Amino acid sequence: MLKLLQPIQLGPYLLPNRVVLSPMTRNRSPGEVPNDLNALYYAQRAGAGLVMTESTAISPRGLGWTETPGIWSADQVRGWQKVTQAVHARGGRIYVQLWHCGRNSHPLTQPGGQVPLGPSAVQPTGTVRTREGRLPLHVPREMDTRDISELLDEYRHAARMAQEAGFDGVEVHAANGYLLDQFLRDSANLRRDDYGGSPERRCRLLFEVVQAVAETWGADRMGVRLSPTSPSNYRLSDSEPAALYAVALQGLSKLRVAFVDMVEGSSNAMPPTHDLDWDALRRHFSGVYIANNAFTRESGEEAIASGRADMVAFGRLFIANPDLVRRFADGAPLNPLVQDTIYTSDHRGYTDYPSLDGDGRKTHS
Repeated sequence: MLKLLQPIQLGPYLLPNRVVLSPMTRNRSPGEVPNDLNALYYAQRAGAGLVMTESTAISPRGLGWTETPGIWSADQVRGWQKVTQAVHARGGRIYVQLWHCGRNSHPLTQPGGQVPLGPSAVQPTGTVRTREGRLPLHVPREMDTRDISELLDEYRHAARMAQEAGFDGVEVHAANGYLLDQFLRDSANLRRDDYGGSPERRCRLLFEVVQAVAETWGADRMGVRLSPTSPSNYRLSDSEPAALYAVALQGLSKLRVAFVDMVEGSSNAMPPTHDLDWDALRRHFSGVYIANNAFTRESGEEAIASGRADMVAFGRLFIANPDLVRRFADGAPLNPLVQDTIYTSDHRGYTDYPSLDGDGRKTHS
C-alpha cells in the first residue's frame, strides 16, 4: 500500500490516510455565507485524511473580498453546519482555516468604508477584487495595541463559532501575505514595539493568536499554515526567512500545536524569494509536518517514504479529482483541471468533475 494511504495520528484523531485537501479559495459563498453547493463540494472530497476549508474570515474586518465565507455570524455557522454534517456523513474530518486579510482588502469591502489594517503603514503594490472591480490597494492603518487586543477577541469568537459549526479542528492562516504573515515578514512589518524588529517580536502576534484560539480548541486540534518563501500578494518577503521561521516553528512546538501546513517554495507564477533547506527547517518543529505545494502522487509518496513529511496537501489535483484518494490507490488517470472555471460563481468547475464511478449524484443545487 502507498505510504500516502497509511493511517496517521493527528492530535486526538486517527486519520485513515495522509492526504490533505489543501485550503483553496473558490469564491462560491455569496453573501459570505456557506451554502448547499459548498457542502456538496467538500463532501465529494471527504476521502481525504483531512479536509481543510478555504480561507474563512474571522470578522467583517478580516474579509478581503466578497463571496468568500466567514465565521463570525449565526447565519455563517448554520451554513458551515451543512458542510461539516455532509463531510461527517461520509466519514471525513474537516478543519476550518481562520483568516484575516489585513492590508489585502479595500475600504469598499471593509465595514463603514474603513481603511484596512496592517502591521505598518507601508504601501502595498497591486490590486484587490471589490464589488466595483479590481482596485489598487490602500496604505493600511498601522494597528495599535487596542486593535491587537480586539483582533485576539475576534479570533476567540471565531474559534467558538467554529466549534458550534461542528468542525473537528482549526488551522490558523499565517501564510500567503495575509495579516499574520504581514506581521512575520520584515518587508511589511516596520514596527519598533514588541511586535516588530527581531524575529521573536515579529512572531509574537502569531503566538498570541494561537494561544487565544487554543482557549477553545486546545493545541492538539490546531494547526498553522506558513509560507516562508512564497512571494504571495505582491511580493511580500523576508530578508532572512530561515532564521525567522526557525523561531516560528520552535515557538509553535513549545505551544504544542498539532501540525504545520508548510507551503514549500512559491505558490504562484513568481519564483520563490529564497532557496531554503526544507528538511533542516522541518527539524525545528516537533509535531506533524504537512508538506504543501504542487505535489503529485509520486512526489508526495517520496516525501512520506523518505520521512521528509508526515502528510501531503494537494490543491489543484483535488479540484479536478474529487475522488483523488481512490485514484491514488488504484493508480487511475486524473481528470485535467479546467483553469477558466477555478473562480467562477456556480457549480461548473466546482462540483461537476466526474469520479471514477461517474458520480451519479446531483452536481449542483
